[in-house]
Amino acid sequence: MVETVAVAAAAAAAAHASDKKPVWSDHGDAPFEESAAPIYDRKARKKGKSSSGGGSEVVEIVKTIFFALLFAFVLRVFLFQPFTIPSASMEPNLYEGDYIVVSKWSYGYSKYSIPFSPNLFQGRIMERAPHRGDIVVFKLPRDNKTDYIKRLIGLPGDRIQMVANRLYINGQAVDDVVISQSQIEDVFGPRPVTRLRETLPGGKAFEIQDFGPGGEVDDTGVYTVPVGHYFMMGDNRDNSVDSRYDQNSGVGLVPAENLIGKAEVILFSWSPGASLFNPVSWFANVRPSRFFTVLK
Repeated sequence: MVETVAVAAAAAAAAHASDKKPVWSDHGDAPFEESAAPIYDRKARKKGKSSSGGGSEVVEIVKTIFFALLFAFVLRVFLFQPFTIPSASMEPNLYEGDYIVVSKWSYGYSKYSIPFSPNLFQGRIMERAPHRGDIVVFKLPRDNKTDYIKRLIGLPGDRIQMVANRLYINGQAVDDVVISQSQIEDVFGPRPVTRLRETLPGGKAFEIQDFGPGGEVDDTGVYTVPVGHYFMMGDNRDNSVDSRYDQNSGVGLVPAENLIGKAEVILFSWSPGASLFNPVSWFANVRPSRFFTVLK
């Protein structure tokens, strides 16, 4: 009787095994056993997911902010830096309210290339000499803190002089041609203004603005530019405190170490009156014709 039951049980097990559908491997025809699906505690799984997921999200946000700040820092130190033009000293090429981009690699790097100008090294590394006629952003030599923007007129060894309202470089008068004459009204009242195209030695040409003879620095002595320094002037010749004024009252001669970079392009421009906290003023004072203007 026992033997009969055992035989029946074995037959039933064999029949059940023959009805089971085989599962085939990826490496031939040998079947392998199916394993039972694991049983999870849904509540425990949700709880674990919630706690670990929230922590990972915070970490990801912190990492994103860190790398964004690091990228912005590297971009600002080594490649580009934005500046806003605060005055009319570079008219007619740069106007108050122009938002410009300066290339930091043009002249190499000094401590003034880095925010807050830490005293990490002296002089310049990867130095490249600027060219006559470049529009340059630099630190004011008087305090080594204030950002100034002017045009580079005199290179080391040059002799610069103004005679009867005309620029002389190394004893030769710089070519200039009158483009237009008009009248403007500013804080000094209505005044005649002349626009000229000036061409420096080497061929760099650009427009300047002048209010006529009789200005404070329309007649000067000879400025000899020493080694490692540069002579800067504003394009608005009678409305620019530049290297024609000594370091105590103006710019004086600019050391090479103080150069920050070369002004390349006007990105955006708003006329005076636009306010960051008044979006309506952005549209009322925007100057789209100046957007993306490449500087000469």
